[in-house]
Amino acid sequence: MNPDLDAEYMSLALALAEEAAESGEVPIGCVIIDDTGEVIGAGRNRRESARNALAHAEIEAIDMACRARGSWRLQGCTAYVTLEPCPMCLGAFRAARISRVFFGADNINPNAAGQEPVLQGGVLGQRCRDILSRFFKSRRQ
Repeated sequence: MNPDLDAEYMSLALALAEEAAESGEVPIGCVIIDDTGEVIGAGRNRRESARNALAHAEIEAIDMACRARGSWRLQGCTAYVTLEPCPMCLGAFRAARISRVFFGADNINPNAAGQEPVLQGGVLGQRCRDILSRFFKSRRQ
């Protein structure tokens, strides 16, 4: 890790946050670099303009990085985000297998994630498990 390079990449994310603020969005920016240090993904918050709950800076950056790599697997990549990622974005980083995430500001707003939905499992659970089992069994053969 190189503090000067980390600051440089976070500055790129901050520039995206500024763009978001100028367009009336919450100022959050994100860049993703590969293991060579090349920026392969960049995004800024667009929830209001896109009218889409998924239009977070991190999701936009992950999408761009996946297209640049030609794969959903982003091992070896590092993300720089201006605000501590919400649970959705943290889950997306995990799903994309991003190796490291650096963030600038702590997310101190306890209501930032909104109201937690009711989570209820077990609806046609065995059928759901069966289709997954058949799929992965066929992949292993």
